[in-house]
Amino acid sequence: MPFIETKDLRMHYQWDGSPGAPILVLSNSLGTNLTLWDLQVPVFSKHFHVLRYDSRGHGQTSATPGEYSVELLARDVLDLLDTLEVQRVHFCGLSVGGMTGMWLAANAAERLDKLVLCNTSPKIGTAESWNARIQAVREDGTESVAQIVVERWFTPDFRTKNPDIVEKTKSMIESTSREGYLGTCAAVRDFDFWASLKNITAPALVIAGTHDVAATPAEAQKLAREIKDARYVELAAAHISNIEDAGRFTDAVSTFLSNP
Repeated sequence: MPFIETKDLRMHYQWDGSPGAPILVLSNSLGTNLTLWDLQVPVFSKHFHVLRYDSRGHGQTSATPGEYSVELLARDVLDLLDTLEVQRVHFCGLSVGGMTGMWLAANAAERLDKLVLCNTSPKIGTAESWNARIQAVREDGTESVAQIVVERWFTPDFRTKNPDIVEKTKSMIESTSREGYLGTCAAVRDFDFWASLKNITAPALVIAGTHDVAATPAEAQKLAREIKDARYVELAAAHISNIEDAGRFTDAVSTFLSNP
């Protein structure tokens, strides 16, 4: 399995598709690994060289102690691209992956072509809610929050009809290292990027879920308004729209990335 080594991290990544195609980076949500994108990769890899990775403290990427920041997570991406000698990419991130994309688009614009921000916001939740989750995970592990999280991530109807998918997602959360989960919770808690959106110049697509209570459609619509000429798509889903409304999600992203 491919890894890169940086000064403090062993980072797991995976390529799919043709090496000669434009590169598309996929960035995961809190508590998941690169398999989050399994439903998209068969389609995306027909037109793009798809680069997935496990973020710091998630999947097979090593965890470092202490609180993380979105800037730190974004610089991990730059380290990955530099090591792989990749200059420019399309970037698609969901939730904290979308926050990572915002930071990259505002601070490393020369590395990005198009930007897709999915089920995300420049500010998600409150310090109080994140601190409560941090305390729960610190005391009782990721298992203590996994069930509550998947209930927020998927609508009741989807959970009823797709128990295997929900259970797989729940297992991903439970298997995430405690240090990695806690560090990333702190990154999301402390991120507030509303004032910096004016620095994003990349063509952008914002995807929201109608039933998303973490990054609401109202916040996503505001996000799309704040980024010049950004497009907006709303799907019949909660927070993990690339799984709950996979077909429409994949079509929306593919169309945006492929058209001028």
